[in-house]
Amino acid sequence: MNRSALAIGLATVTLFGASAASAAAPPKPVYIHMNGANEFLERLVFVRPGQKVVFVNEDTGAHAILGYSPQTGAASKTFDAPALAGTPGKGHKVHTYSISFRHQGPEWYYCPVHAELAKAPGGVWLPKVRPGVHGFGTPMAGLIIVTTDPALLKDNPATSASKILPGYFGG
Repeated sequence: MNRSALAIGLATVTLFGASAASAAAPPKPVYIHMNGANEFLERLVFVRPGQKVVFVNEDTGAHAILGYSPQTGAASKTFDAPALAGTPGKGHKVHTYSISFRHQGPEWYYCPVHAELAKAPGGVWLPKVRPGVHGFGTPMAGLIIVTTDPALLKDNPATSASKILPGYFGG
């Protein structure tokens, strides 16, 4: 075997080995932040099947995350985060909840501490602001779309790439 053939063979193995290794690397998590306005900052995000979604509580108050069906109002049996404690301030632990979804489709969720489901016109169930809760007047709710569409996957808010947002508690 001559040196040229050996070099081409090694280059081929290196290239294909590197591309196979990088293809196997899991995608970075998508972060959804909760803040003092009682809302999810990233209300709509797109993720790949199996990609990790991390909810980050950067508020001083507790929040929870509950998946639901807009057709029936039924709570999800698998998308049900325990209450996430608030963060008292800089230097304190920032509480998170992680989940991933295997199948493509929409994953609706809300914070049952700050919103409740109500039947809307057309018979669908939607979150509304829980009476007596302060905030900016929108229910604390959001939507995760699990997809393989590359155009949608590139359309996430810039903040969804960072675990801790500047100007919030440092964890």
